[in-house]
Amino acid sequence: MDQLILSNGKLAFSAYSCGLETNKGKPLVICLHGFPDNARSFRHQLPFLADAGYRVIAPTLRGYEPSSQPDNQDYLVATMARDVIAWIDNLGEQKVHLVGHDWGAVITYAAGALAPERFYSLTTLAVPHGARFIDGVRKVPSQLLKSWYMNFFQLPGIAEFVLQRHDWAFIKTLWKKWSPGFEPPNEEWTGLRQTFASPGVKSAMLSYYRQNISPRIMLSIKQTEASLLTTVPVPTLAITGSDDGCIDTRLYDHTFLDEDFPMGYRIERILGAGHFCHQEKPEQINSLLLDWLRENNF
Repeated sequence: MDQLILSNGKLAFSAYSCGLETNKGKPLVICLHGFPDNARSFRHQLPFLADAGYRVIAPTLRGYEPSSQPDNQDYLVATMARDVIAWIDNLGEQKVHLVGHDWGAVITYAAGALAPERFYSLTTLAVPHGARFIDGVRKVPSQLLKSWYMNFFQLPGIAEFVLQRHDWAFIKTLWKKWSPGFEPPNEEWTGLRQTFASPGVKSAMLSYYRQNISPRIMLSIKQTEASLLTTVPVPTLAITGSDDGCIDTRLYDHTFLDEDFPMGYRIERILGAGHFCHQEKPEQINSLLLDWLRENNF
C-alpha cells in the first residue's frame, strides 16, 4: 500500500492508498476506520479493490495522529463528515464510494446525509443508522449492557487511566469481546498500540464518545447536528456480524426505515462474524463490497 496526505484547512491526515496510478480514471473508494483501530483496518480490502479496477484510500480519522488534532478539539460527527467532503475535494473528485466501520460507519451515514450528491454508494460495517441508534436501543434494551463502555468513557481521568493501563490491555479486551475468537496479528496489534500512544490520540478517541454519545444525548435531552440527519438519500449497504459483541445485530431491524433511505438500502448479516467482520472474514466482505460497488457505478 502507498501513502498520501489529505487535508482540511490546517489539519493533515495520512492515508493508505492502492491503485491511484494504475487505475486512473476509475471510481474512487474511501474507507473509514473506527475505534479502537487505525487506517490499516482495511488492509484486506485496499489491494483487493485495486485489483478489481478501483482506486482506494483509507485515511486516518481526525485525532488519530497529532497532525489532525484541531485546536478547538471538535470531534463532532458532522464535523468529521465534512472532513470527508474536504478529502474528496483534495482529490479532485465529484463523486466517490464511501465505506465505514464503527465510528467510520457513523461518519459515513452523516456524510451521505449532508452531501448525497458526492457519493455513488455507502457501505457501513458493524454500526446501524447512527441517527436512529437511540431509537433502536429502546427496542433492544440489551444493547445497554453492550454499550456500558460508552458511559465509562464519560468519566474524566479514570477512563484515560484505565484505557492505557498495562500496555492498552483494556482495548485488547474490547477486541476479544467484540469479535469472539479473533485477534489481530501481532504486528497489527503493535501498530495499534503505537497509534493509541501517539500524543493526543487517547484524548481524541475518548472525545468521540464524550461529544457525540453523552448521557444527555442518549436521553434525547440534547441533540447534535448528526443526530438530526435521519435522511440518507444514497444507496446504502449495511453489513453486520451475527456474533458482534459490541453492537447487537437485532438493532438493524429497528434502525433502518424506508423513508430514511429513499435511494434504497440492503442489510447483510455475516454468520459467525463479530464486530471487526471485514478483518475476520475478508473474502466474504470483499465479495459483498465489490458486487455493491459494481451495482452502483453510475
